[in-house]
Amino acid sequence: MTAPATSNFYRLHPRVQQWIASKKWPSLREIQELAIPPILAGDKDVIITAATAQGKTEAAFLPVFSQLVDQPAKGIQVIGLGPLKALINDQHRRLSAIGDCLDVPVCPWHGDIGSGPKQRLLKQPAGVLLITPESLEALFVLRGQELNRLFASLSYIVIDEMHSFISIERGRQLQSLMQRVEQVVGRPVPRIGLSATLGDMSLAAEFLRPGQQERVQLVQSFAKGDELKLQLRGYRSSPTPDPDEEEDETTPPPDALDIAQHLFQSLRGEKNLIFINSRRQVERYADILRNLSAEYRVPNEFMPHHGSLSKELRAEAEEALKRDHPVNVICTMTLEMGIDVGAVQSIAQIGPPSSVASTRQRLGRSGRRAGDPAIMRVYVSVPQLDSYTSPEQALYPDLVQAIAIINLLLEGWYEPPIAGRLHISTLIQQLLSSIAQQGGIRADQAWHDFCEAGPFQEMEQGLFIKLLRCLGERDLIQQSQDGLLLLGLKGERLVNHYTFYTAFSTTEEYRISTPENVLGTLPTSMPIAEEMVLLFAGRRWQVQSVDSEKQVVMVVPADGEGQAPRFGGSSGFVHDRVRQTMREIYRSTDMPVYLDDTAKTLLKEARTQFRDCGLDQEYIVGEDEQVLLFPWRGSLVMNTLQMLLLDSGLKASQEGLAIKVKGVEPDELMPYFQSLVNLGPANPLRLADVVRTKRSEKYDWVLTDELLNHNYVARFFDPQGTWETVSEICSGG
Repeated sequence: MTAPATSNFYRLHPRVQQWIASKKWPSLREIQELAIPPILAGDKDVIITAATAQGKTEAAFLPVFSQLVDQPAKGIQVIGLGPLKALINDQHRRLSAIGDCLDVPVCPWHGDIGSGPKQRLLKQPAGVLLITPESLEALFVLRGQELNRLFASLSYIVIDEMHSFISIERGRQLQSLMQRVEQVVGRPVPRIGLSATLGDMSLAAEFLRPGQQERVQLVQSFAKGDELKLQLRGYRSSPTPDPDEEEDETTPPPDALDIAQHLFQSLRGEKNLIFINSRRQVERYADILRNLSAEYRVPNEFMPHHGSLSKELRAEAEEALKRDHPVNVICTMTLEMGIDVGAVQSIAQIGPPSSVASTRQRLGRSGRRAGDPAIMRVYVSVPQLDSYTSPEQALYPDLVQAIAIINLLLEGWYEPPIAGRLHISTLIQQLLSSIAQQGGIRADQAWHDFCEAGPFQEMEQGLFIKLLRCLGERDLIQQSQDGLLLLGLKGERLVNHYTFYTAFSTTEEYRISTPENVLGTLPTSMPIAEEMVLLFAGRRWQVQSVDSEKQVVMVVPADGEGQAPRFGGSSGFVHDRVRQTMREIYRSTDMPVYLDDTAKTLLKEARTQFRDCGLDQEYIVGEDEQVLLFPWRGSLVMNTLQMLLLDSGLKASQEGLAIKVKGVEPDELMPYFQSLVNLGPANPLRLADVVRTKRSEKYDWVLTDELLNHNYVARFFDPQGTWETVSEICSGG
């Protein structure tokens, strides 16, 4: 490699320079050049953000390794935190290639790693530790007294795929763990966050170092990838099913067969990723495509990949992508993040993308080789219009949402992190973990560490005191005569259970096995009976036996028609900007150039339906003694507005883009909305009393109604945005 004299390459340690030269890189990438000075300085936290495949991992670790070689020390010097075991395994492979040349050990640590490497690290701590938040939590609980020895020489904390942690329980757990690591070593440790999708950099900086954004330096590359080839293909599904008739789950609908046929013809012979938003649909399409391969008498090149498959089956698909053979992996978000699966020719997305940020992540998997275009095909089905089709579904919302997300992607906009959530459930976990680690903690110290100076700064002191009382009443904690908070009997049982280390709820699952291998897991909530034929792991299996006590389902290969399991899961969060962009698309006459002929026809039909319903002028559509309200807002406003309507005694339910209100006429709603405008933004805590199902996080069962209301409001309500929306509806804006 020939670098100009001004290149930051020469600031790296000579041995790191030699390793780079051995790889015959033509030069450092822009993001790698920019990241070297602030990371070597070590006096600030750093966020590294760039497009996918721009070398963010190397941007962080080349200067980190330089520092480790230049200043060797006993003890773990770097903690690398990642969201997925598979991602940590992949990072271990990549970073070990550098570490081995520099005599810097790199150790992966998670639930699938054997005890040997872990014991060696505990005896001789050194180098880089790659770990999940859950495994780091376990270290705090089980080896709290050893942490000072392990982390005494800690120089950096690196967070990979940082966007995947922001605004969720695991993210708040991660923030707390980083804070607790610094308390163990008695000093701030530079934090480095890596991400390709961050919509608001100030909120990202707040996540990395809560309350101290001035400590965070942004390192951002605006280098763009090569050419983008994009197509959205439209399909008509079967007629809307009669609600009184049972759905046939064993016969694929015609639109699914048509989509699979196009995938089969377009992707065979190459290496591609096919993203679908649900595990159930992954199994359905894997089955259809396997059958097509058999029908055409060609090798099956289509493999499933999702979180319910065994680690061996997931690894098999990942390794197939790395080999120089054609393969198409049908996956959920499990392959969205930075696991290195080599270069793929294209990305396919079945169904509307869930968010702009995830679409950018997925698209970044394609076009990684210099000169290759990034290619993305999006497949969207809309219902055939008949007497059962609702006005909302006649707007083809899946199609228009897909167009809105693609347009926002092309504009360079991404969803910002969600701010203001309390995460009381995670605070409970962290408090219990800290008590277990230290053998006890004073209440005032806990308030300072977790809330006043820690990641739970949205928590008011009065609310924190009420939480401690609540935990005491539930026997999760108790207070000694000298004021120390200790674990209660129930608290000890919680902390000693293997599920404690996760901040999120986990479901009970069956293990699906053949006599030879474990295939994966299914939720126990799914009805499973002997002789049933299941679609799983891309094949058909007949259930031989169900052992409910051991939670094991034994299966054998089958040929009959089968059904894809229902895995559960929740609908995704939709941002206001996506819904507002959808409205602009309905109102516009512009036709996106990336639509195929069918999609263009469907968009014209959706716009005609939009105008025929009067939605180009109004927000409310009357329909058979009920109205449909279209606020054109995202999840928070929709949820708040629905609760306002229910609080007034109206029968309101969410129906996709709309809120359905039964038993009223359109002109009856407007005076009610005007009264809401006159009253100003609603009191969210009083409104939360309307909600009967407020438990959504792991330890919500512990909370009093008052604490539940505070937690729910911070997570699911937007009173100000809702008031502004109702004002807009009343003004006809």
